[in-house]
Amino acid sequence: MNMFVPAKVNDLLTAIADAFLFALRTVKETFSRDFEVREFLRQCFQVGYKSLPLVSITGIILGLVLTIQSRPTLVKFGAVAMLPGMVAVSLIREMGPAIIALICAGKIGSSMGAELGSMKVTEQIDAMEVSSTNPMRFLVVTRVLAATLMIPLLILYADALAILGSWAGANIKGDVTFVLFFSQALAHIGFGDLLPAVIKSFFFGGVIGLVGCYKGYTAGRGTESVGIAANSAVVLASLLVIIVDVIAVQITDMLIL
Repeated sequence: MNMFVPAKVNDLLTAIADAFLFALRTVKETFSRDFEVREFLRQCFQVGYKSLPLVSITGIILGLVLTIQSRPTLVKFGAVAMLPGMVAVSLIREMGPAIIALICAGKIGSSMGAELGSMKVTEQIDAMEVSSTNPMRFLVVTRVLAATLMIPLLILYADALAILGSWAGANIKGDVTFVLFFSQALAHIGFGDLLPAVIKSFFFGGVIGLVGCYKGYTAGRGTESVGIAANSAVVLASLLVIIVDVIAVQITDMLIL
C-alpha cells in the first residue's frame, strides 16, 4: 500500500520546518561578531518609544475597567478593602502581560511583517545580499532583539499605568488616597508574582519579533503579499503569545506547588 502525505499536511510541516530553521539562523546570527548596534538602537526606538501612546492608553483603560467591574462583586462580600491588592495581582501576573503582548503583536508584528515584506517585494533584501551585507543580521536580528527587550519594559510600564487607572476607578464611587491605594496594592505583590510575569514577557517579545520578521522576510513577490505578510504575522504572533502564556502558567503553577 502506498503511503502518502496530504498536500495540506505536507505544506504545514514544510512551513514549520522553515520557521524552525529561520529561528535557528536568527539565533546563530545573534552571536556573530559584527553586531549592528546602531540599527538595534533604532529598532528599540521604533518598537519602544513609538508604542508608548497605544500602550499608555491601553494600560490606563485596563486598570480602570477591571476596577469598575470588580468593585460591585467585592461590595457584595464586604471585601472592598481587598480591591487594590486583587487588581494589582491580576494585572501583574496575567492580564497586563497577556493583553499588552497581544496589543504589541498587532502593532509591532504587523509593522515588521509589512516593512520586511515591502523590502522583499522591491528586492531590497536581494540587493543587500549582493552588496555583501548580511540581511539576517541587519534586518532580523536587530528587530527580534529589540522586541525581546522593549516589550517587557512596555508591559511593566503599562502595569504601573494600569494601577494608576485602577486608583482612578476606585475613586469613582469611593474615596481613597493615592498613597494608601498604592501601598495596599504593592503590599500584595510578591517576588513570586513579578518574576514569572517578567520572564514570560521576554518570550512574548521574542515570539512577536521572530514571527513578524519571518512573515515579512519570506513574503512572496507580488504586492499583495505585503498585506498577507502583515496580516498573517498578527494572527500567528497572537496565537503563539496565547500558547506561550498557557505554557508559562502551567510551569508557574508546578513550581509554586
